[in-house]
Amino acid sequence: MPIAITSRDNALTIALSGEIDHHGAREMMTQLTDAIAERLPTRLVLDLSGVTFMDSSGIAVLLRALRQMEHIGGSLRVTAIPAQARRVLDAAGVGRLITLE
Repeated sequence: MPIAITSRDNALTIALSGEIDHHGAREMMTQLTDAIAERLPTRLVLDLSGVTFMDSSGIAVLLRALRQMEHIGGSLRVTAIPAQARRVLDAAGVGRLITLE
């Protein structure tokens, strides 16, 4: 599961791509956790524009990133959400916890 990381000041943008399902979620969580722990950003933006499919495993990935950002006193935004992923996130009510743009 490829991710692309861009860092500027205390902001970290991570672009996710491909399928976020039970097969790739564990690796993606590890990559996100490592990137956040290494850089300790105050703001994290997850760009989902390259995501082709997301199931409930994707929700777990986002919630893990949220918990980690809250633990270090940072914030999380999710941007460029494809329609299929947006339906999954909306159905689960993720927008009540995470800023979805």
